[in-house]
Amino acid sequence: MTPGTAPATPAVPTDPTDTDVANLARLVTEQRLPGLDDLDELPTLDLVRRMNEQDALVAGAVMAQAVPIAAAVDAIAARMRGGGRLIYLGAGTAGRIGLLDASECGPTFGTTGEVLGLIAGGPQAFAVAVEGAEDSPSLAVDDLTRIGLTPADAVVGLSASGRTPFAVGGIRHARSLGALTVGVACNRSSALGAAAEIAIEVVVGPEFLTGSTRLKAGTAQKLVCNMISTLTMVRLGRTHGNLMTHLVASNEKLWARAHDLVASITGLADEEVGPALRAAEGSVPAAVIMLLTGADPAQAHAALNATSGNLREALSAVR
Repeated sequence: MTPGTAPATPAVPTDPTDTDVANLARLVTEQRLPGLDDLDELPTLDLVRRMNEQDALVAGAVMAQAVPIAAAVDAIAARMRGGGRLIYLGAGTAGRIGLLDASECGPTFGTTGEVLGLIAGGPQAFAVAVEGAEDSPSLAVDDLTRIGLTPADAVVGLSASGRTPFAVGGIRHARSLGALTVGVACNRSSALGAAAEIAIEVVVGPEFLTGSTRLKAGTAQKLVCNMISTLTMVRLGRTHGNLMTHLVASNEKLWARAHDLVASITGLADEEVGPALRAAEGSVPAAVIMLLTGADPAQAHAALNATSGNLREALSAVR
C-alpha cells in the first residue's frame, strides 16, 4: 500500500464462539493480575510503584529468551548479507513497534530499504487504529506480495497473544516462499511461534490492566526488536565497537556526532577531522579510512562498498 491509499476494508467481526472465548481466556496475556481489585482507589504514588514493579519483570523475561533471540539475529544477518531484507509484520501495538524500529534503522545504521515494517490496515494504522484488519490473514499476504517478498528476506511476526491472524497468516505465507521467519509472542506454545522457524516467546505474565498488551507485552516486544535490529547491524559491521558509525548526518546535531565519532576512532584533532568528514560527504567510515590510511574519498568509498560497509574489514583491505 502506498501512502495516501485507503486500506482494504476488513470483514466485520462475527460473534466469537465459545471455543474462541475459552482459548482467549487461557492466554497469560489475558489473565487478571491478582491483588489489584481496588486499583482505581489506590493513591497515585502506590499506582506508580505497583506498575513499575510489573514493568521491572520484563527484562528478565526477555533474557530467558536469549538463545532464540541470538539465533534470530545470526539468521537474519546471514539473509541480509545475501541481499535480503528484515521485514517486521504485526497489527495494532505490535505493528507500531515494528514500524518504529524499522523507521529508526535508516538514520541510525544508514539502511536504505533494507529494514521495513508492515502493519495491518496500512501505514495510517500507525496513528489511527484499524482494529478489524488484524483478523485478516489475506491482508498480510497482500502486503508481503506488494513489497515483493523473496526467499532471501527475513520476516519477523509480532503478536502479544501469538494468535493474531494477520501476523500468523503472514508468517505462514513467508515461510511457504522460503523466507526466514521469526515469531515474537508473549504466550508459550503460540500459533505464531509454531508457524515460524524461530519462536521467541517472552512470557511477561498478566498485565497491570487486564488484557492491555501495550504495557508489559509491548515493552517486551520493543526490547526484542531493539535487540534484533541493533545486534543484526553489529553482525553486519554497521558499528565499530559500540559506536554507530553508519549514522546519517542529516542535521547539525548528527553532523556534530559524526565529527565526534571520527575523532574518537582516529584520535585526531578537530582541524584534521572536519575537512576529512566534509570530503567524505558526512560518511564516518570513509572519513576514518581517509585519515588512517591516506586514501582519497573514492578509494575509501570503494573499500567500504567491497566490504558491505564493514569499517574494520575496509581498513584492513586499504592498509
